[in-house]
Amino acid sequence: MPNFEFGNVSNPEEAQRLGEILCQCFNFPTKDWPFYRDRLGLESFRVLRQEGKIAAGLGIYQMGQWFGGQSVPMAGIAAVGVPPEYRGTGVAFELLSQTLKELYDSGVPVSSLYPATQRLYRKVGYEQAGTRCTWELPTQSIRMSERSMPVRSVESSQHEVFHELYRQQASRNNGNLDRNTAIWENAVQHPDNAVYAYIAGSESQPEGYIIFSPKQEVGSNLLTIWDWAAVTPAAQRRLWAFLADHRSQIDKVIWQGSTLDSRLFLLAEQTAKIRSLDIWFLRVVNVALALEKRGYPAAMVAELHLSVTDNLLPANNGNFVLKVSGGRGEVTKGGKGELQLDIRALAPLYTGLFTAYQLHANGQLEATENALSLATQIFAGSQPWMPDFF
Repeated sequence: MPNFEFGNVSNPEEAQRLGEILCQCFNFPTKDWPFYRDRLGLESFRVLRQEGKIAAGLGIYQMGQWFGGQSVPMAGIAAVGVPPEYRGTGVAFELLSQTLKELYDSGVPVSSLYPATQRLYRKVGYEQAGTRCTWELPTQSIRMSERSMPVRSVESSQHEVFHELYRQQASRNNGNLDRNTAIWENAVQHPDNAVYAYIAGSESQPEGYIIFSPKQEVGSNLLTIWDWAAVTPAAQRRLWAFLADHRSQIDKVIWQGSTLDSRLFLLAEQTAKIRSLDIWFLRVVNVALALEKRGYPAAMVAELHLSVTDNLLPANNGNFVLKVSGGRGEVTKGGKGELQLDIRALAPLYTGLFTAYQLHANGQLEATENALSLATQIFAGSQPWMPDFF
């Protein structure tokens, strides 16, 4: 095994070298590195060294993710980069393994990421956990005309005005991020585009907002929605009408949502189409903490006996009893181990991407019929998705 050293970026020269590596790996202009570095914070990057040279690096977003109506502390892994001369030597696996051990020691329950390749992340315990769809809709087909709610222009860079509205909407959707400042800046700052933002509702009681940019595509004009939220049906109808009012110049509206976007239910015709689909991964870093931090159906009183296998983090191995009551969970060691699965299979069960029955049908877990039924009910909820990319 090569002699690797894992840790933080140690000096300005090393920070510069990390920037060069990540820009090469992800085809970013080198001038963008200081912007990305400062947005995330240099202390949020980790590197793997071999003989004093950086062999791999990544960034960590410390934030939260909503599951069952509760914000679960989450580490978002981004910009996992390995220079070409070190590829195929196991450095990415070692970097991720060391990062996950650090996250466990820090008390982080879960970690999420967008994989460039699934094999690598599955080796360290990540698995498919939710979706991010890009939708497109012809503006001519929206046909909403409810304009009684006032709409006013605001400055998008002052994103604090949107936070509470976003939180109200995000908390209802499994997988949505409990955003930190860096993610908010990703949502509202787009240097290459003119960005416009509007709030719907009265000044004292806003009910929705929308942040967008007009763009040109070959043969059509687009309106790209960077972020939007509506906490009342009236606000959602008003935002649809607001978008419809762009139809004289804008051909299509583009936004990110789930594979079944409930906002489309309000439209008379279902003419929206999915342009692209990304699947994000989640890793349960600490089994007991993750199960205790998420929310559960409020009226459910149940006891689920799990047996978990984790080849990377030994403390996650063994039997656990999850007791659910009043919308919250309590975990103790031991129990009958009636639902047996490895750490990867726990991820889509935890987020609600797949039910226990679906995972069982694919050979991802073994369980008694009673445990399958209980797990399906306990982890029931909205389909997990997120609008953000990191």
